[in-house]
Amino acid sequence: MKKAAFIWKLLFMAVIIVLPMLVIAQFDPGGGFDDDVDDTGVPFDGGISLLVAAAIGYGVKKAMDKRKADKNQPADL
Repeated sequence: MKKAAFIWKLLFMAVIIVLPMLVIAQFDPGGGFDDDVDDTGVPFDGGISLLVAAAIGYGVKKAMDKRKADKNQPADL
């Protein structure tokens, strides 16, 4: 009984995910872009911003880990 319920839930989720994509594809075949807009540019803003934020976060984490490790080490005399 549980296997059948899982299969029905999986089928339902697949329909919920796929059906809107099929409906949108039928009503918007051009991709939604205006003809008078130049679409040759590459959108660097979103991806580059995320990469820079990730790099800053990684650098801060490494600096905090190094500071914590330096505090825990005994001083050499």
